[in-house]
Amino acid sequence: MSTGILLTQQSGILRPIAILLGYLMNGIFLLLDKLGIPNIGLAIILFTIVIYGCMTPLTVKQQKFSKLSAKMNPELQEIQKKYKNKKDNDSMMAMNEETKAVYDKYGVSPTGSCLQLLIQMPILFALYRVIYSMPAYVSQIKSAFFPLVDKLISQSGSAELLQGFQNAKMYARQFTNEAFLNGTTSYIQNTYIDCLNKASSGEWQSIADKFPNLSSDVAVTLGKLSEYNNFLGLNIADSPSFMIRNALKAGTYGMIVAAVIVPVLAALTQWLNVKLMPQPENNSGQPDNVAASMKTMNLMMPIMSAIFCFSLPAGMGIYWIAGAVVRCIQQILINRHLDKVDLDELIKKNMEKREKKLEKMGVSGKDLNNYASMNTRRMNSSKSLYTQQQKDEMLKKAEEYYETHKTPGSIAAKANLVKEYNEKNNK
Repeated sequence: MSTGILLTQQSGILRPIAILLGYLMNGIFLLLDKLGIPNIGLAIILFTIVIYGCMTPLTVKQQKFSKLSAKMNPELQEIQKKYKNKKDNDSMMAMNEETKAVYDKYGVSPTGSCLQLLIQMPILFALYRVIYSMPAYVSQIKSAFFPLVDKLISQSGSAELLQGFQNAKMYARQFTNEAFLNGTTSYIQNTYIDCLNKASSGEWQSIADKFPNLSSDVAVTLGKLSEYNNFLGLNIADSPSFMIRNALKAGTYGMIVAAVIVPVLAALTQWLNVKLMPQPENNSGQPDNVAASMKTMNLMMPIMSAIFCFSLPAGMGIYWIAGAVVRCIQQILINRHLDKVDLDELIKKNMEKREKKLEKMGVSGKDLNNYASMNTRRMNSSKSLYTQQQKDEMLKKAEEYYETHKTPGSIAAKANLVKEYNEKNNK
């Protein structure tokens, strides 16, 4: 797997992820080749199933969080309602304490639903690199460009021809790189493959026209690439928007319908996926900003899926569709499983796990909850917090009150005197 291909030269966190995904994609493609069906579209579908299969434990955990969220959402809404018009620091601190207490009660974290998204997004972006430059990661696809590339390099004027291709601008730096100018074989090969991998059918034909002696090599290479990229009649290396433009030029209007299917299916499967997701209930009768934001996001996701899949290579759209279908199947199975789960028992287990975690930290969960409740009640008081001097004065008055009212009797009688004083003082 050469590092000269453009996308693998980029730095950052996505590069190692893309390389790992590339090894997986390469292994799947080689397996399909041994089975006699070397197809990139099928490899992407199998790749998607493997990735989401590995992420099933995270998906189950996230769905448990959603179920518990639906159960505790009314309590959270009551807290929001309680502090709706209170913006002072004490009230905000009290609201945070009470909200935290609810999450602790159910044994979940406020960030529980973000974990899967944080893991999925780098995978999605890294996968885009892999699909966008498959020869960089799948050895057999790269091999399909030979011996044409070596023969083309030996032809005078071939580099100038490739630099005139529509997508060659993104590889302009490679043509002026020192390794290219010094004649480094592997770097020159990779640069030619980058350009050819994004070349249109007209640009491939221009190679055969300019170099007639290479026409047979061009035909053989195109034949191999078409076999790899053809999926249900579509060249998945092209975007639906590109397919539509070519179809309008050629007058093949049937291809327009085929090209539109990819973004439409992406939107429909994403919509179905959203519908199967457990939705939080709003039982307070008050507007819930979080629920409103989720509703807007759920509406926008299918639309954004269609837009992305219209402009990205069709292979990316196949991943999008396959991922949504796999998630739908997972969701149905997980929903059936969670419907049989006793949420009260699940809450009990979560709280036990939390207690054990706190014990390892040397903290008693019971004492922590009591302290939080006491702190919350203190902050919720309509009176301002007492200074130490005020507390001393109140204690002195209580002692004086007791001395003037003490009568023989039990401890309970003495406790009642204190209670009477408190009631009198609070009027």
